Amino acid sequence: MNPRYFIFLIGLVLASTPQAFAEGDVSAAQSLSVAKHGVFTQETENKLTGTGHNFAKWEKEIAAYERMDQTNPPPKNALVFIGSSTIRRWTTLAQDFPTQLVMNRGFGGSEIVDSTHFAGRIVFPYQSRMVFLRAGGNDLWAGKPVEQVFADFKEFVATVHAKLPETEIVFIALSPSLARWEQHDKEKAVNTLVEEFTKQTPHLKYIEDYDIPLGADGKPRAELFVADKLHFNADGYKLLTERVRPYLPK
Repeated sequence: MNPRYFIFLIGLVLASTPQAFAEGDVSAAQSLSVAKHGVFTQETENKLTGTGHNFAKWEKEIAAYERMDQTNPPPKNALVFIGSSTIRRWTTLAQDFPTQLVMNRGFGGSEIVDSTHFAGRIVFPYQSRMVFLRAGGNDLWAGKPVEQVFADFKEFVATVHAKLPETEIVFIALSPSLARWEQHDKEKAVNTLVEEFTKQTPHLKYIEDYDIPLGADGKPRAELFVADKLHFNADGYKLLTERVRPYLPK
């Protein structure tokens, strides 16, 4: 049985409401369980799904975004940037694209499955016309094989397009860093799989930026990173901005 559907069934039994069955989604089941018992713990979800992935670690950040949305309701059809720390640390996003309505919904350290899991809370409500995803590097660092990272990306696409079929999803390619240089071949392999997939899939685009931090020797340039040698500094983000700009709506 599909684990997500099993979670839904558990929520259905606990809540005993036919509306849950009509919704048929994991977040609905979780909400029903919370309504009945006050909490849907990560331990419970892990037991139901057979996975040890800790989605609960991001709850504070996701809840903070939801509070921001309640205080200052975001416009519909904005451009949503989602993913791991490259997005979260992109603090100049609005200034870099001043003619666009952009929303930063990154959460550092996250994997692709996290963006998929929380899409119902930080993607769907905005009815965005474009979603820019940058994630996958943490997945590889955690030991996921290239094929699994690609499969997780396809699931993200399927999840978003199931609710927002006309939304353009743009994958910002993985680029190597000094701190994780050992996985650069895997990052390139993920990029290649995603790029080929985008050529065959409507409403899907790929931005090549693997090369932007590389110097003449083919290695990442230290002057483009902060002290941890993993994350871009202001100069690195300037290069990334120029790669993304041509893909924005005219």
